Amino acid sequence: MENILRPLIVVGGSVLLTLVIGWATDLLLRRADERQSETPLWDLLRRGRIPYQLVLCAALLRGSYDKARLLGDHRAGIGHFLTLVLIGSAAWLVIRIAAAVVETSYTRYAHSRARRDPARVRRVRTQVTLIMRVVAATVGVVAVAAMLLTFPAFRAAGASLLASAGILGIVAGVAAQSTLSNMFAGFQIAFGDMVRIGDTVVVDGQWGTVEEITLTYLTVRTWDERRVTMPVSYFTSKPFENWSRGTPEMTGVVYWHLDHSAPVEAMRDKLRDLLRECPAWDGRAYDLSVTDTTPNTMEVRALMTAKDADDVWTVRVAVRERMIDWLVHEHPYALPRVNTASADLPNPRSSLDGPPSRRAVETPRADRA
Repeated sequence: MENILRPLIVVGGSVLLTLVIGWATDLLLRRADERQSETPLWDLLRRGRIPYQLVLCAALLRGSYDKARLLGDHRAGIGHFLTLVLIGSAAWLVIRIAAAVVETSYTRYAHSRARRDPARVRRVRTQVTLIMRVVAATVGVVAVAAMLLTFPAFRAAGASLLASAGILGIVAGVAAQSTLSNMFAGFQIAFGDMVRIGDTVVVDGQWGTVEEITLTYLTVRTWDERRVTMPVSYFTSKPFENWSRGTPEMTGVVYWHLDHSAPVEAMRDKLRDLLRECPAWDGRAYDLSVTDTTPNTMEVRALMTAKDADDVWTVRVAVRERMIDWLVHEHPYALPRVNTASADLPNPRSSLDGPPSRRAVETPRADRA
């Protein structure tokens, strides 16, 4: 009877105590979040409930398993397994806590400077994202190394591995040259302020918004909701357009090819009216000018401003469409025209007659014939 009750009490008590402590901690965090709703720290810490309970359960079982006297032949193996779970769950918990603290700090910074300096906020967001990835990778590597050191075979091989670390480092560096270059490029992008999360960029003819930046690749979400993924080393070795660097304000351009009789002054007035009716126009500036001419048409260019790339696209489309509609209904003569009338060819007989002096010269030749 004791052989059955003892394991049930030890294991069941450890699990029950873990659940009670986890529930009590979550309740305290929930109440703290309700009292201090202006900070997301307590709510973010609640996301670490699962690794927190795993740490408690593994620690309690690891400390009391010997007293349970369960599966005595496999006691060493089970204890080793609990140690591995404890190390892994502790690393998971550290990553969650670090993410909660960093995310809270960024949220406070973003709320304080979102209106004054949105570009700076995007830059900090990019840096925070990459720093968290580095922290997660570092904690993960340390946890894996700690797990491996729990195996006697790896501890015995530690001295020889340490002696050959230089050679292995050189070989690994050569083998992972492209990966390392992308990692250094990721740090250069994060702290060099070249491109940030949320920036509008044009890369290889693809226009979109930077959605994700990691240590090795960058994802651009295009206007048609596709994702273009490319190595971050691309942005440090090739030119690209960043429409959001500095300020996101942009100037849009619309071209029309019209007849030379088009009413340019009336078009300027109409452009002003169209922009006033368009919510996407930010009211900073507009202009309409004749920029080029050909024998059949002239090129009319309209400029208008907007607060970002999305709005400048909206205002360009609206102005182009409504201006053409206005020209069709009010000034149809201004549209390009193609001359399809047949040409009047000269009369063959009249061309043979020629001037009088020529006829006088050619007549004797005809008589001689």
